[in-house]
Amino acid sequence: MEIALIGLPQSGRTTLLHALTKGRVEAGSFGAGKQDVQTGTSRMADPRLTTLKGIFTPEKVVPVEIKYFDIPAAPSEVTGESVASLNPAGLTPQGRNLLERADALVHVVRAFQDPSVPHVNMSIDPSRDAANMDMELAYSDLTIIERRLGRIDTDLKGAKGHDKDVVLKEAALLQRLKGGLEKDIPVRDQGLLPDDREVLSNYQFLTAKPLQLLLNLDETQIDKADDLENELSQAYQAPGVKITPVCGKLEKELSELSNEEESQFRESMGLQESGVDQVVRTSYALLGLISFFTCGPKEVKAWTVACGTPAVKAAGKIHSDIERGFIRAEVMAYNDLVECGSEAQTKKRGLLRLQGKTYQVQDGDIINILFNV
Repeated sequence: MEIALIGLPQSGRTTLLHALTKGRVEAGSFGAGKQDVQTGTSRMADPRLTTLKGIFTPEKVVPVEIKYFDIPAAPSEVTGESVASLNPAGLTPQGRNLLERADALVHVVRAFQDPSVPHVNMSIDPSRDAANMDMELAYSDLTIIERRLGRIDTDLKGAKGHDKDVVLKEAALLQRLKGGLEKDIPVRDQGLLPDDREVLSNYQFLTAKPLQLLLNLDETQIDKADDLENELSQAYQAPGVKITPVCGKLEKELSELSNEEESQFRESMGLQESGVDQVVRTSYALLGLISFFTCGPKEVKAWTVACGTPAVKAAGKIHSDIERGFIRAEVMAYNDLVECGSEAQTKKRGLLRLQGKTYQVQDGDIINILFNV
């Protein structure tokens, strides 16, 4: 799973990247144009892994990992101007390529006050900044659509029969999406049907991606986090979007402490949950993902699949050979295993189930795949 951080300069993207990855950040470049990028990996906290470790006593435990990357803000992100006057290039081609490959976008929206770090628009206004970024992403998508519609006119001249119908269907859908984007409706909210998604399978529209708004607070605003979140929610009501308040500077400082020191500090401040854990958990939910586990004496590992994934496809997550030779899956529910206390006792009580290829994996399933290649 790869998630891109976007946002205005001085919004705290880099600080949050370091907090999310506990400082495990690498700088590099991407593509022929050598687009600068910083990347890092976050391990999702899942207390179920600790419990499973106690039951199976494995040599190692492997949590879900999420890759975050951050690219420099595009020049047009700092203008605050209307979409009509934005640079049509907007994002660099390399920057857009990076965002296209992301599974979701996380927009870091500045709410903190700091006179030593002036806002590029000279005032703090999360709603305005969120709307401006939406315009930037929509404009980038519109550029792609208009470019393709221009080429479709040429394609139609030589198309016949079924091929012509396919091109006309694509053109009609792109015109519909174009009209929606011009009315500030992102692609994700335009009611795409399965057939539409098939037509658009070669596109990676940025406004079609799940979007998480990280409201970046300072320490004085932590007690007001709920109010600030509600305020942005009222001004920015959009399906497929999640808003998460977080104090990036504090989370970065805490990420540099030992686990014990961090826990003690959070307890002294009355913080129930790590802000980083909340960000990662919300990203996971926004993408409609669940975890299943494989467990044994060598390794307990969490795997990521989308809700509704059949067992045979989940097997492919582990290894393509396992998917190809799938026979059946032995499945235990996490709660059943915990209640029984051991795998043997779970089997004894008849709570281990044999499932076929079409079984839809549930969050928390402990699965052992039987296969033959």
